Amino acid sequence: MSDMPFHPACCTPLAYHFPLPSPVAGSAFASCGFEPSWLLIDDFQRSGVLKPASIERSVAKRQAEFLAGRLCARAALAQLGLPEVDIPIGEDRGPVWPQGVTGAITHGQGWAAAIVAPAGYQRGLGLDAETLLEPGRAQRLAGEILTPAELERLPTDPAQAALAITLTFSLKESLFKALYPLVRQRFYFEAAEVLAWSHEGKARVRLLTDLGAGWTYGTELPGQFCVQGSRLLSLVCIPAQDDERRFS
Repeated sequence: MSDMPFHPACCTPLAYHFPLPSPVAGSAFASCGFEPSWLLIDDFQRSGVLKPASIERSVAKRQAEFLAGRLCARAALAQLGLPEVDIPIGEDRGPVWPQGVTGAITHGQGWAAAIVAPAGYQRGLGLDAETLLEPGRAQRLAGEILTPAELERLPTDPAQAALAITLTFSLKESLFKALYPLVRQRFYFEAAEVLAWSHEGKARVRLLTDLGAGWTYGTELPGQFCVQGSRLLSLVCIPAQDDERRFS
């Protein structure tokens, strides 16, 4: 009899390669693909992942992405030497991490990933995956996602503009995931701007509002990203060492 833990057929084997350009101190990363049509009724139970009532009522796609994300999170925690624990959905719809751990989960277009770190290394982590917008759709959405200053900085080339718009959307999503657990205040696209980004995968974001808990207008944070085929992955980290809310 095999001693290997059950891994559902709807999910590809877990991968641990960190695809972003800069390592994150103290962190662990895991990813996998998923195919909703291959999800079986007992995959949650056999995987040891609790299925919340809200997920029980969801379509197969939502169930599969939830399962894949939790499997990635569990695998990332295991890399830190932490025991397998349930990661429930909180009242704010975000994942509830074990005491002393911070993390983020993302999923979309048949792929899921998670990053975790001890709170002594990272105070906040925000991870977001997006499918690159087609140029025409990107232009239609630009006014909803970008500030006036960001619109002025858009590249003139349609493909590069689409990349910039997708990246701006993703970085603001990652910023929200990293900051919300600290400020417990919702904020939207107009509350931050992407100051700069490079094709090497580095970016910088700035708050355009006061969020409380010391997070004030003008606070800047570094971000990073990578493009893998039609997928863009972004990450915003808030290190725990000292008070690194303002970076030089």
